[in-house]
Amino acid sequence: MTYTTLSLTLIFVLIPIILSKTLKLGLEKDTIIATIRSIIQLLAVGYILKFVFDAQSYIYIFLMIALMILVATLNARKKGKGIKGITWKIALTLIVIEVVTQGVLLGFNIIPATAQYIIPISGMLIGNSMVLSILFLNRFTAEITSHHNEIELILSLGGTPKQAIHQQLINAVKASMIPTIESQKTIGLVQLPGMMSGQIIGGADPIQAVQFQLLIIFALLTTATLSSIMIGFLSYPALFNERMQILEMK
Repeated sequence: MTYTTLSLTLIFVLIPIILSKTLKLGLEKDTIIATIRSIIQLLAVGYILKFVFDAQSYIYIFLMIALMILVATLNARKKGKGIKGITWKIALTLIVIEVVTQGVLLGFNIIPATAQYIIPISGMLIGNSMVLSILFLNRFTAEITSHHNEIELILSLGGTPKQAIHQQLINAVKASMIPTIESQKTIGLVQLPGMMSGQIIGGADPIQAVQFQLLIIFALLTTATLSSIMIGFLSYPALFNERMQILEMK
């Protein structure tokens, strides 16, 4: 694909802008900003990845992954502002997920230890973990707010913080994991995943593309589980004071 043919795909940007303007949705500015940012960010990342792939240095691979984790952490923490120490808790979760998934993939020689494999796969898993963290924190804070009186009642009857918030924690974990599980039930029937489609368009053997996609699918199940459970169990103690009283969510 050339830049000339790529520019023609801006038709897909004009359509929502025109519809937004016609229906007075007020989304024109956000659409234009999102388009410009995506172009700049992806082109910049493309040139950076080309440099990293050519260099084949583990230092550059580490720096790229560290940058992904940093950006994902800063984005996800917005949904957990009322939870003390949420930034380091999200960062720790993402680091553990990266270590576990790459430990399995590289430890069993499932993928080569090169930037071409490590960085794209890390990006997909960290990005998915970020989304799941946001979903979890959004649901968790909503559950706590709506069941605040119930939590206080359990505490007043002698329950521990873990007992008082157990049901809300479980509800939030399940709610954040459902999208991943449900999407995987219909994968290949309703949708062809991005990684698989990209490989096929690039000329790869469809069976080989399916094998790599299954690798990602199985890894995503781990990220979905670890993201929700780790952030949940790291976060809930911060919602109570030393007298085991639940704090008001800000």
